Amino acid sequence: MDLKKLIRDIPDFPVEGVVFKDITTLIKDAEGFNEALQQFYDFAGDKGVTKVAGIESRGFIFGGALAAKLGVGFVPVRKKGKLPAETWSETYELEYGTDTIEIHKDAFEPGDKVLVHDDLLATGGTMKAACKLIEKSGAEIVQISVLINLTSLNGSDRLSGYDIKSVIEY
Repeated sequence: MDLKKLIRDIPDFPVEGVVFKDITTLIKDAEGFNEALQQFYDFAGDKGVTKVAGIESRGFIFGGALAAKLGVGFVPVRKKGKLPAETWSETYELEYGTDTIEIHKDAFEPGDKVLVHDDLLATGGTMKAACKLIEKSGAEIVQISVLINLTSLNGSDRLSGYDIKSVIEY
């Protein structure tokens, strides 16, 4: 199945000059959603994953489903101020500013083997920040998975040393 056919391009969103890769057209298609989820599961099958961390907000969609399919817990990586208990935070650069993400301090145990998931890898800033937070807790990142890797933006370069898997590349 060609999952690229299920991704819709939205020009000039969120700012002029950006072509947004809209995954809502893929996730509303049951066959496409299940095909992508199965590929994520196949990527992670032999990694000994004990938790899946999903990055807000679209990373929650496949991240939560993948955690259930793997039979492990799910940890949300949220924007600043959205988690109710004590957190660690990491600020990072965006293409058009900065942002901060957080995890609960008790989200991971030392020795947890974590798969970090997001919908898209662009410049790698958000993913790198998430990895720093997870490693701060003593957990080990065994894999990064994304639905879409925008290879021309070189986000993988910022994540050197991690096992990165993507279903779709542009």
